Amino acid sequence: NKKNNFMKTKIIYPIVFLLISTLSFSQGFREKKEKVKALKMAYITEQLNLTTEEAQKFWPIYNAFDEKQSELRHEKMRAILNRFEPGSVEKLSEKDASSLLIQIETIEENIFNLRKKFIRDLQGVISAKKIIKLKKAEDDFNRTLLKQIKDRRRG
Repeated sequence: NKKNNFMKTKIIYPIVFLLISTLSFSQGFREKKEKVKALKMAYITEQLNLTTEEAQKFWPIYNAFDEKQSELRHEKMRAILNRFEPGSVEKLSEKDASSLLIQIETIEENIFNLRKKFIRDLQGVISAKKIIKLKKAEDDFNRTLLKQIKDRRRG
């Protein structure tokens, strides 16, 4: 009986540890995500030189777009990752592969249409020039963020 309890403990502790570390990681991840979001907002506001009035109209549109785009990207990743366990690509039938391609294309088309709508919505809020600056600001911010992540992993 002691041996049985020892085996249960040996199995339960690693599971509990894994759950705790996962929860603390996700908590840390949420905090980091919020910090990155705040930095991105400050960077975009500065790069676009938004007036107070523009910012009040711009950010609700931007945040709604960003959230929906993020959902679509996660949906795309889930569709792909669910099929891409080691060796599973080879197991896909041609019919399943075609179905997956259609699913991915549909999601990419939805992202494209969402971005077009976003630009149309912004045209009544900020100038065309600022919309172009927004694209550059997003790209620059993302490039800088990726560089920092790579540098931290190296250092």
